[in-house]
Amino acid sequence: MSTPPPLHIREANAHLVAVHRRAAELEARLDAAERTVRAQAERLARHDQQLRAALDELGRTKDGEIAALQEQLVTSEATVHNLQAALHQRDKLIRQLQPRAELLQDICRRRPPLAGLLAALAEAERLGPLPASEPGHPLSGGPSLLLVNSTGEEGDRDNLPPAVFGTTV
Repeated sequence: MSTPPPLHIREANAHLVAVHRRAAELEARLDAAERTVRAQAERLARHDQQLRAALDELGRTKDGEIAALQEQLVTSEATVHNLQAALHQRDKLIRQLQPRAELLQDICRRRPPLAGLLAALAEAERLGPLPASEPGHPLSGGPSLLLVNSTGEEGDRDNLPPAVFGTTV
């Protein structure tokens, strides 16, 4: 075999140098890409760990809030039960007191006429008995005059005149 011409050898050597340079350049880029991928993987792993920690914290917070709300619900239900029992007792008391309230209202409606009657009776007492005058006069204090009930309930006394307080006829 014959040796290749020196030009071919130089071209082949230059090509090999260029291929080695390109291979070194690609290896450097590959190393840089691997470092970038590793750094990104580490960042993603840290971020994933942070998100898991945050998710765990949210879960604990949610569970705590649910427990607090359940406790509040139990307390509210007990309060509602107590208020319903108190309402039932008050309704029962109102039903018991209703007839008495109606009686008191009736008494209050009748009070003004009764007060007038009591004032008139007090005035009659204040005036006192009539002074003795003629012995035969019907108001003289002679033979006792029966007081007549103006409602007519006493049947045999209907023929007597009604008694008059503090006036002369």
